[in-house]
Amino acid sequence: MTAAAAVPGEEEYAFGGERIRTLPDLLGQDVRLLFVGYNPSVRSALLGHYYAGRNNRFWELLAAAGLTPRRLGFAEDALLPGLGIGVTDLVKRPTRAAHEVTPAEFRAGAARVRTLVERLRPAVVAYNGKGVYLRAAGVARAPWGLQETRIVPGVADFVVPSPSGLARIPFAEKARWYGALRELLDGGRP
Repeated sequence: MTAAAAVPGEEEYAFGGERIRTLPDLLGQDVRLLFVGYNPSVRSALLGHYYAGRNNRFWELLAAAGLTPRRLGFAEDALLPGLGIGVTDLVKRPTRAAHEVTPAEFRAGAARVRTLVERLRPAVVAYNGKGVYLRAAGVARAPWGLQETRIVPGVADFVVPSPSGLARIPFAEKARWYGALRELLDGGRP
């Protein structure tokens, strides 16, 4: 299948003869934690909800870490801003795979995310996967967890393993990093 092409002037993309809308950012006035993913999957865009992939463990990881009071389903993603959690993507164009995203889209997305973080000023920005952070920060390497440098001064950058089922990291290891993220948030503003 070919990559989605933008429909001029809209947040819709032509994909395989269909028009699909991208996912809007899920934000609220008091976002303390902002998750940044690579880009929406086609399934998520079609369903209109974040992390709707059949093998995506995002919702389970949030609950395991105590970031949500219970395991939410992807159709409940609109509840996150009320919990102080926002969600966006580095690139808004839905694709079947992240490798379909162009370097120009990543550069534009990094600038968009930086502007969003400057405006919202969450305590922590959590990047879902090292690749997301590397592209957003323009660095060659990054460890899991709290980053020494910050893309936006005064806002902590934290890298968690991708919740995707394609990421070959055991669930317990992913959950450990999501738990460390929760600990950072519980410790107050960095």
